[in-house]
Amino acid sequence: MSETSTAAPAPAAVDLRAALERVRTEVGKAVVGQDGAVSGLLIALLAGGHVLLEGVPGVAKTLLVRSLSQALSLQTHRVQFTPDLMPGDVTGSLVYDQRRGDFEFREGPVFTNILLADEINRTPPKTQSALLEAMEERQVSADGVSRPLPDPFLVAATQNPIEYEGTYTLPEAQLDRFLLKLVLDVPERESEVEVLRRHAEGFDPRDLAAAGVSAVLTAEQLREAQRSAASVGASEDVLAYIVDLARATRRSPSVRLGVSPRGTTALLAAAKAWAWLSGYDSITPDHVQAIVMPVWRHRIQIRPEAELEGVSPDTILRSIVQQVQVPI
Repeated sequence: MSETSTAAPAPAAVDLRAALERVRTEVGKAVVGQDGAVSGLLIALLAGGHVLLEGVPGVAKTLLVRSLSQALSLQTHRVQFTPDLMPGDVTGSLVYDQRRGDFEFREGPVFTNILLADEINRTPPKTQSALLEAMEERQVSADGVSRPLPDPFLVAATQNPIEYEGTYTLPEAQLDRFLLKLVLDVPERESEVEVLRRHAEGFDPRDLAAAGVSAVLTAEQLREAQRSAASVGASEDVLAYIVDLARATRRSPSVRLGVSPRGTTALLAAAKAWAWLSGYDSITPDHVQAIVMPVWRHRIQIRPEAELEGVSPDTILRSIVQQVQVPI
C-alpha cells in the first residue's frame, strides 16, 4: 500500500479540526483523566454513531456527556432508566387533547441531539428496544406516522459493569447499534488529585457554565465535519485488511459469534473519522488498529468455557491484530 499523504488539507477542514480540538479543551475544564473517552465521543459524532459508556459509578460518565453537549451547543436530554420505565416515556406517546377532541403526539426525550440514557441496563428489554428504531432509522413511528429526529442525533448510554442485581442484559441487536463501547477506568493518581483540587476550589459539576465550559462548535459545523470525515478515502488493501480482521474473529476457537458485516462497516466509518481528526485524507492500517477495540469489543460473543478461563473480547482482539498480516 502506498504512503498516505497528510499534506495540504482544505482550509475549511483545518478550521473544523481546530474547532473540534477546542471541544476537547472545553470538556477538559469539567472532566479530568478521560481523554480517550472524549476522543471516542468525537469519533462517534463524526461517524454518526452511538456510544455505550461502561464504568463503575463516579468516573464522570454523565458529566462527560453533559460537558460535550455544552461545548457543542447541542440540545441534550437525560433519561434515568428504571425497571418501570415504559417505551412511551422515551419515544413519546399519543395524548388525548380534550379541547381539540383529538389525539396529539407528545414528543419524548429522544427528540434531542444527544440523549443520555443513564444505566440503560436497568430497564426491561421492551423499553430498551424502543430505542432501536431511533438509533438505527433516526425516527420514531407512532400511529402510522414516522417522525424524524433532530440532526445530529447521538445516544450515549451508560451501564455499570459490576452491579447485576436488578439489571437486564442488552440484547445483541441493540448492542450492535452502538458504534463504540468505551470503558471508563478510574483516573490515574495525578488526575484524581486534580479532581480533588478543582472541587476544593469550588467546582460544581452541576454548573458547567461556572466551570467555564462554553460552546465552540455549532450543529451546522458539526454536520460539515461529518461530511468531511465521510469523504476520507480507503484503499482496497485497507478494506481487505478490515475484512481479514473480522473473519479472524469468526474463526477464533474462543468466540461463539464473531464480527458481522455491520461491524466491518462500523470499523470503516470510525477509522475514517479518526483519520480525519488526525489530519489524514485516507485511512491507514494504524487508524484501523487504533479504533478496532472500542468498535468491536461489544460485537463478539465469547464461548462460556473461554469466559471461565478469563478470556475477554479485548484479549482476543489484541491477539488477532498481532496475527493478521498488515498491508504494506
